[in-house]
Order: sequence, then C-alpha cells, then structure tokens
Amino acid sequence: MSTTQVSSRIDRVLEAARARLHRITAAEVPAELRAGGYLVDIRPAAQRAREGQVPGALVIERNVLEWRCDPTSDARLPQAVDDDVRWIILCSQGYTSSLAAAALLDLGLHRATDVVGGYQALAAAGQLVRPADELGIGVQQGAEPFGFVGSPRRWM
Repeated sequence: MSTTQVSSRIDRVLEAARARLHRITAAEVPAELRAGGYLVDIRPAAQRAREGQVPGALVIERNVLEWRCDPTSDARLPQAVDDDVRWIILCSQGYTSSLAAAALLDLGLHRATDVVGGYQALAAAGQLVRPADELGIGVQQGAEPFGFVGSPRRWM
C-alpha cells in the first residue's frame, strides 16, 4: 500500500511562490534595512495588537499591498519610486508574506522578498520587535495602515 502524500493546491502555490523569491532570515533583516530596504508588515491590526509591533515597519494591510507598492499606481506610497525598491514583506509566520511578495514580483518589483518565519522569527531572534505586553492594550499609536488615500479619506 502506497503512503504517497498529496499536497494541497495552496501548498503547491506557496512552493512555486517561494521558488521565485530570495527569502531572508530574521538575522538578515537589520542589514537589509540599513541597505535601504523597506520592511512591510501586512498582518491585520488585531494580529499586530496580539503579537506586537515592528517599530519602523511600514504597516500596509494585505488587501491594498500591490496598490501601495506599485510605482505606477495613483495609490502608491512615497517610497514606491521605481521597480528597484527592496520590499521585505512580513506576516506572522512567513506564509502569507511569501504569496504577497510573489504578487509584487508579478508587478515587476523584482527585489521583493519576505522574511522566513515572519514576525514569529523576528521575535524569537530578538530582532526589531516590540512585544504586545510592552505596548499595552490595542495597537501601537501611529501604526495606522496605509489603507487610506486622498482627502477626504477614501479606502482603497
């Protein structure tokens, strides 16, 4: 009797996404930031409140990431100057971030990548994080996501 394990479709999609990325470890993040990269935290607000913050990270909700990072988008961030920006995507454990970074590659943002193990790996390595118990209740002040554009505030 064969015990061949069949992977799910999402496992195959994740594997294909990661095969296109040059993923970085938590230990490599500080050097990447010093070299001009942008760490982008795509975790939902509730997750950031529960797990903790990454001071200095750009908080961009996953559902608007491509619009904020695409230098040709009217909804782009000021940091989205061209296709050579180093976007380093961070989620909780490094799964969603791989898919998100691959989506940025699809836009032509060829230096996009993610952090192996996500926020959990950064926290375990003691890198760049403020745990939730140091923040008090709720999301850190000033950690509003880049989800609103224009005036009056319009969700995009």
